[in-house]
Amino acid sequence: MRGAMRDHPGAVATSVLVLLAAVCAVGGLLPSADLAALAERVLPVLGFVAAITVVAELALEAGLLDVIARGIAVASGGRTVALWAASCALAVVCTAFFSLDTTAVIMTPVVVLMAQGIGAPPIPFALATVWLANTASLLLPISNLTNLLARQAMGGGTLAFLARSAAPAAVAIVVPLLILALVFRRDLTGRFAAPPPPTVEDRTLLHLSAVVVLVLLPLLVVIHQAWIPATGAALVLLIAVAVRRPAVIRARLLPWQPLAIALALFVLVGTVHAQGLDAPLLRAADGGTGPLGLLRTAAAAAVSANVLDNLPAFLLLEPAAADDPRSLMALLIGVNAGVLVTPWASLATLLWHHRIADMGVRISWGRFMALGALAVVVTVPLATLALALVG
Repeated sequence: MRGAMRDHPGAVATSVLVLLAAVCAVGGLLPSADLAALAERVLPVLGFVAAITVVAELALEAGLLDVIARGIAVASGGRTVALWAASCALAVVCTAFFSLDTTAVIMTPVVVLMAQGIGAPPIPFALATVWLANTASLLLPISNLTNLLARQAMGGGTLAFLARSAAPAAVAIVVPLLILALVFRRDLTGRFAAPPPPTVEDRTLLHLSAVVVLVLLPLLVVIHQAWIPATGAALVLLIAVAVRRPAVIRARLLPWQPLAIALALFVLVGTVHAQGLDAPLLRAADGGTGPLGLLRTAAAAAVSANVLDNLPAFLLLEPAAADDPRSLMALLIGVNAGVLVTPWASLATLLWHHRIADMGVRISWGRFMALGALAVVVTVPLATLALALVG
């Protein structure tokens, strides 16, 4: 057992979480009615994540992401900092319109391939992607499931949401990027020669994957149940790849471990709520609508999200903020922009790590958490202050 914990700590931790969740569900600690309601809310989200991961994996196998990465590198004029800035802008747009999980799954291999293609360290590019996947998800309702849940309580449409989110979202985007630019300033200097065009083994598969992705992305905006178009796209590519390159089809196309962790956390948090154990946390998060009260709500949300995961934390704390739109936005600041510390704080971060690990990129969790903590203690208060000032 000790050897297993040493060699596979992630697998052991996942197994423990799944076992605890199973005990809660089977043992009746989470009533069946609550379990059914929880499944109705979270299974479509996890289905979307699984489908979009398959799309990204198969697009990578087809060479589409290599082509996109080279195109961005050529457009940057040979300057590393311009390439980094372009990748950050693309991550913001992708997150705002196509959700943080899409950015984590699709943008991550693009930026890593870009950096590797020009011989630059990939960590500044990869970190910017995962940070923006979380912080830029504060902008629009469709950027994050937490936003969609909050909009139901806030009332109003997208413009009403944007009126409250624009100022804190701008802070949540700019401040982390300034921190990264300062920390990695040496890695972002210099120039590079445009990489050669990538070798494409199957142009038919490349063109098909490009069409599928181009059709899919706008559908993710206009169709409320995002898992439906994502699943359709995954099935189209799976059939095409099974016919033309069957060896590519494998179990690792799905991010089993991140999905298992997320599902287990949902069940555990649902159990806490069902057993009434969340009352102290709700009192801590209910700070009122003044600047200090909003900061208290955002801070409680950020801490809870880094301990639990952002979506369970939102579901747990929502009753404390549901009576005021500004309190709900402060809650979103915490669970969206404040989740840069622990690897399990958002599913997007788990997906991101799954992607970079598969591509041979390594960053120690100690360094990841230290940089994330620095960003959070600066970003969350400033974003909350922006919310209070806009009012």
